Amino acid sequence: MEKGPFSVEWLAQSSRGGAQPAAAARRPRSPGKGVSSPPDAPVPAAALRDREAAHRSSSGHEAEAGGGAAPPGRPRTKFSAAQLQELERSFREQRYIGASEKRRLAAVLNLSQSQIKTWFQNRRMKFKRQTQDAR
Repeated sequence: MEKGPFSVEWLAQSSRGGAQPAAAARRPRSPGKGVSSPPDAPVPAAALRDREAAHRSSSGHEAEAGGGAAPPGRPRTKFSAAQLQELERSFREQRYIGASEKRRLAAVLNLSQSQIKTWFQNRRMKFKRQTQDAR
């Protein structure tokens, strides 16, 4: 019995960077970058890895993992002691911030509402880690 182009064995090999399906191995290579293959044609595993690697390096995931340079975009906000004190006070009162409180804090602390929202998200994650570690 001949194995189809997407047999279990082929899938196992392709996840390790192994063989291509029989149909893809027999198909001639496309002549150039500008020419696309039919939409139902399988994409070689190497091409998928290259595409995923390019996406990861352009989306900043490497910086999250601790390696590479900082992702392009807004630089990290360094909150002042006064800003942190007010943010922490507000967090102690209520872990989830409402729209009106977010606007008030943004105006008082001279930060954007998205910075306030992100700080609260990060602080909730820190709180969750601390409570889980304490168990």
